[in-house]
Amino acid sequence: MQPVRVVVAGATGKVGREMVRAVARDQGFTLAGAIAADGVGHDIGELIGLEGGKAGVLVYGTLEDALKAGMRADVLIDFSVAAAARKTIPAAVAAGIAPVVGTTGFEPGEVDRFSEACRSGELGGAFIANFAVGVMLMMRFAEEARRFMPHVEIIEQHHHTKLDAPSGTALRTKARLERALGDLAAPPVEVHSVRLPGLVAHQEVIFGGPGQTLTIRHDAPSREAYVPGVLMTCKWVLKEKRVALDLEEVAFPR
Repeated sequence: MQPVRVVVAGATGKVGREMVRAVARDQGFTLAGAIAADGVGHDIGELIGLEGGKAGVLVYGTLEDALKAGMRADVLIDFSVAAAARKTIPAAVAAGIAPVVGTTGFEPGEVDRFSEACRSGELGGAFIANFAVGVMLMMRFAEEARRFMPHVEIIEQHHHTKLDAPSGTALRTKARLERALGDLAAPPVEVHSVRLPGLVAHQEVIFGGPGQTLTIRHDAPSREAYVPGVLMTCKWVLKEKRVALDLEEVAFPR
């Protein structure tokens, strides 16, 4: 079986660097390309200090530039920013490259349009707010808890450089919790955001009831937490050719 050819967008960012390293060291994958606003024209391996030095892959400013230079890929991993991703994703779909997207901060309806483009192109795709397996389990457990404890709030904490607040993970958790109860008279799920130096990615789902509280918490002190979920999803989109909005759809296929 041939390795999955991957192009990473946002390759010089905090999460993007982890994705480049993960793809480069996994024999089931080949690093086909790197897209970033910084370091254009330089070898991505040298830029991020990849073990072994050069990766033999130059950084391009846009996916279109990489394609014009002859790059070929099966999957796009995108951990950039919304302004860049909303250009990269359509370009990937048009080129027959399945998008696996962890970028958040999109406008309402944008992910729906990306998903429909994948389906129209008979491509798999994934637009998942958080690829950490622990976050997937946190949402799953929280949905079950809300059946019995309808009063709940979310506190999400991230590093001070994170652009969107609330986080995509918190918004997805809120949507799933409100859907889980199915009662329009239930109190809405409030989200509180904290942005401070020293934090990485943390979320608490706190339930309150008569004489008791329940807290479900996830902490990701390292961005390596996202790697297993992303690589699993890259294989899934190529095999299933469907669109996923939660890691649960990938990990627990129906």
